[in-house]
Amino acid sequence: MTENIIGLVLGILIAVYLVAALLAPERF
Repeated sequence: MTENIIGLVLGILIAVYLVAALLAPERF
């Protein structure tokens, strides 16, 4: 179960990073 939580957190972080890069590309 811990592995699933880690994978879920990583997926969320990647999704947030991609959205942030799309909304504010000048920051990346």
